[in-house]
Amino acid sequence: MTVIRPERLGDISEKVAEFEGELQDVVRKNVTYWRKPQDGGSDGSEGISVVIQRVAGASLDEIDLVIGQLESMREKLRREGERVQREIAGYAELSQSAMSSVKIIAESLGRWEQPADQLPEAG
Repeated sequence: MTVIRPERLGDISEKVAEFEGELQDVVRKNVTYWRKPQDGGSDGSEGISVVIQRVAGASLDEIDLVIGQLESMREKLRREGERVQREIAGYAELSQSAMSSVKIIAESLGRWEQPADQLPEAG
């Protein structure tokens, strides 16, 4: 018995990894933009700039944290999917063995059966 596996699982994993890399690049570029100090401006605008940088930095830190958690969950789900595939393959093999055993037993019982006219008469 064979296990059915998606043919393009590797392609999908590559595309997901590529997308994640691009997403992380975008986040990192935005983090460096928002975290670098802005030159010039008056005292009031510098205060606003600092507040904006802190808020943006905190938000981007949260995004980085969520990305890390999602990557961890994706890896956990991948491992769990592989485990389920192994379990299914084991059950399929067990089912095939059981069917073979039932077939052998049925054939053996068939040899023991006698036609009704050949049965010994009681009495």
